[in-house]
Amino acid sequence: MRLLHLFKLPANSRTVALASLVAFASQVVFALLMLRLFTPQEVGEFSLLSQIGFFWMTLALAQAPLSLLANAHVPPHAALRSAWRACLLRGLWLVPVATVAVRLSELSIRPALLWVLLLALSQMGWTLAQSFMLRVGTPWQQAAVRVLPPVTAASAALWGAWMGWSGPTLVLSAVLGYGLGAMGLLPAWQKKERDQASDQTNEQANTLADTPPQHHTQSDPRSTRLRFAHTLTDALLATLVVVVWQRLYGAQDTGWMTALLRVLGFVPALVHMAWAQVVLANGPWTPGTCQPPSQSHTTAWALALAAIAGVAALSLVCALALAWAWLDARWTGVWAYLLPVACWQAAACASAAFSHRPFQTQSAARYSWACMALAGVQAGVLVWPLLTHSTLEASEHIAAFAGVSAVGLLGLSVWMARLR
Repeated sequence: MRLLHLFKLPANSRTVALASLVAFASQVVFALLMLRLFTPQEVGEFSLLSQIGFFWMTLALAQAPLSLLANAHVPPHAALRSAWRACLLRGLWLVPVATVAVRLSELSIRPALLWVLLLALSQMGWTLAQSFMLRVGTPWQQAAVRVLPPVTAASAALWGAWMGWSGPTLVLSAVLGYGLGAMGLLPAWQKKERDQASDQTNEQANTLADTPPQHHTQSDPRSTRLRFAHTLTDALLATLVVVVWQRLYGAQDTGWMTALLRVLGFVPALVHMAWAQVVLANGPWTPGTCQPPSQSHTTAWALALAAIAGVAALSLVCALALAWAWLDARWTGVWAYLLPVACWQAAACASAAFSHRPFQTQSAARYSWACMALAGVQAGVLVWPLLTHSTLEASEHIAAFAGVSAVGLLGLSVWMARLR
């Protein structure tokens, strides 16, 4: 009974977790369809366009979805409209960056830039819609906004391949899926919802007047520049990992590492989506509304340990698949990456479990600076062989990088857990 009490999660947390699992399965199906039904050239062009669009979208968002959840004192409809306008403006300023990236890809500039724009805008809308629905949507709406887009994309790709269409099936399928998810933004512009938002503002003002101030400390007071710098640091580090590994050890080693990251990295992502985001969406604690801080803190530790166990279980499955030759012999190189990447992602689970705490304790700015400092240390370890012209083996390099990352993330987790 005590164990069940530790995992007493909000109902919408369980809904988001299940929906995220279904969405992840749909993305796996979409990836398999790409390998099975499309040529390497088509897959390569789509991967390039989607990566440029994702980078553009991530910088334009500048952690706006997180701020939308953390600033529970701001009416959700008004907050979403403001976030959308700010993201569009940042996206407009980033057009030259996307243009340079497309030119470097040596694709035809006009159609490629158009597809990148559509991918970035639709994915940006879908990302904001997920946070918006966490605040205003029913459990079914919260699930639908996560599940329907990847299912739609996979279905459209399958239909296009079955019909033998010679057009850009993959990128069009992705745009259709993301665009469907972005439809979740529409209620924020409806007059009826604006009236409800105005009423909610008055209700919240009355509630704030009757409730002690210490219960209403949840917010994201970071400046736009700080949020953008934090986002840029994360995006550059993620890109740097792939680029440096490709440069030093070649495509095969890069494939071994990124395949593991895709599988094991889903666990900390799930913890962040189904726990930390939900806690922020539920707003600051008041009696009878959500878990009190002490219980939420205990649940976070329990979830961190459960997620670490999940990473260990997935790692064991990967090890058995290699040991029993379930995979092609060309995948045996994954052995060198399995333990380091598993430790890295296990520490990321702990960090994800407490990532809501800085926004509940007025420590969001310090959190961003700490994350950027850690990213700087990680980048230093990553590029050290390039700067010193040393001849590190890939296994030694990943052990050093993953070790530093794990220690840094665990330290960050302990600091966040102690915030009051």
